[in-house]
Amino acid sequence: MSNLLHLTDDNFEAEVKKANAMIIDFWANWCGPCRALGPTIEALADEYAGKVVVAKCDVDVAQNAAAKWRIQSIPAIIAFRNGVEVNRVIGNNPRAVREMIADLAN
Repeated sequence: MSNLLHLTDDNFEAEVKKANAMIIDFWANWCGPCRALGPTIEALADEYAGKVVVAKCDVDVAQNAAAKWRIQSIPAIIAFRNGVEVNRVIGNNPRAVREMIADLAN
């Protein structure tokens, strides 16, 4: 069972507000770098279960959320603490995403 949360425009705000610590991977199925980063995001969801909520948000499905958070390039991974953006990584950079979630978990 995956610990990965899938966000849509309907559940985005509520899920972000209720999480103390969360990272969201804004992605799309047609995006090669997004698909390459996918296994890292899935592994982090399991590794940080109970510490950091790890979510994916398909920008083609959740267009309002993508617009609100100014997603102009994907993959874009945003770290939130108590609903406030605290960090952002753009592109397929697994090491930077791992560092970001490790900082968020502390």
